[in-house]
Amino acid sequence: MAAQITDGFTLLSSNTLKGFNPGELNLLKVELDKILRDARSQTPAQDDALAQQARNRKIARLSSAMQVIQNQLTQRR
Repeated sequence: MAAQITDGFTLLSSNTLKGFNPGELNLLKVELDKILRDARSQTPAQDDALAQQARNRKIARLSSAMQVIQNQLTQRR
């Protein structure tokens, strides 16, 4: 699921995460964090605008997914 979120095939919302228990949400959060660190470490060439945009979109998708998961975990406590 983390790869689908990264590629933009799956968008997370509270309704999407209702079937997940807190343990599964934490595992998904860890996987997303790994992918996010990897995406931030890759820097495309400065003159390659399309690669820069793709990288920024990937980082934005992952960051928003992490926020949704954190919000879901906080609400369940």
